[in-house]
Amino acid sequence: MDFGGAKAELVDGTIWMMAGGTPQHAAVAANIIAALRTRLRGLGCRPYGSDMPLRTAKRSIRFPDVTVYCNDPASRDNDGKRLLDHARVVFEVLSPSTASNDQIVKLAEYREIPGIEAVIFIDPDGERIRAVGRDGEGEWLATGADLELPSLGVTLPHAEIFARD
Repeated sequence: MDFGGAKAELVDGTIWMMAGGTPQHAAVAANIIAALRTRLRGLGCRPYGSDMPLRTAKRSIRFPDVTVYCNDPASRDNDGKRLLDHARVVFEVLSPSTASNDQIVKLAEYREIPGIEAVIFIDPDGERIRAVGRDGEGEWLATGADLELPSLGVTLPHAEIFARD
């Protein structure tokens, strides 16, 4: 939701204003989108940034840092839509002030969406990745480990996710 340039999420019918991120937070999200875009081209899936909302419940809308939608989201039939269906993978870039909420509250909401196969948490400060699969199992991948996304058939190199150039 947009309030005169300010962004807000809808959580069970309550409006929660969102703060802006740091340059590193924005860079990591952009790196993920760029890496996914080239790898997913022509496969019927596309990554979107935090401007594309995701409905997590009847009265809840979230703005993940990166969401991969499938089932041909680039179709002209979707041009006027404000919400897309068929989210497959969600990425949240963590910040100290929201990390707990992201990994507990948002994770529970994302796991209720039938098509989501993985939720990925990115820690830009520690350059760590936590991948939580559909079964709820999660693990922190060590610094330097590449991120494999079997449901999409792609691997994102650690160096690309955290690139500073």
